[in-house]
Amino acid sequence: MTASDLTAAVAAVHESWMRTVDLITPVLTEHRLTTATFQALWAIDPAEQPPSMKVMAERLYCNAPNLTFMSNQLVDRGLVERAVDPADRRSRVLVLTAKGRRVRDEVMRAALENTPLGALTADELRQLTALLNRALST
Repeated sequence: MTASDLTAAVAAVHESWMRTVDLITPVLTEHRLTTATFQALWAIDPAEQPPSMKVMAERLYCNAPNLTFMSNQLVDRGLVERAVDPADRRSRVLVLTAKGRRVRDEVMRAALENTPLGALTADELRQLTALLNRALST
């Protein structure tokens, strides 16, 4: 592997994400979401238990003050609520509200419909996913 190959790969991943965000800006604007609050909303999977603030900070690769700022914005917009973590009463979890679920679904649908990755075949997407997961597991 050369530095040039690695640079090109990182640039392509970054460009794909940035272009996706750019293409969904109207939906983000409609719901008063920033790229950061969109990522926070995405990180709360409604099929899982509500994540703790610590888990959210890990998922978003951010520190506690940044997460507090983002979660305050989501709370102010009625998209999430803070609740006591039933597993650790000293901790707080972020729970999607009904509105938060609707907005999350709408924004994720827009992202998936508009991402440049949508031009890839199912086989190419499986290959890309496998390669990216392999890189992330090292």
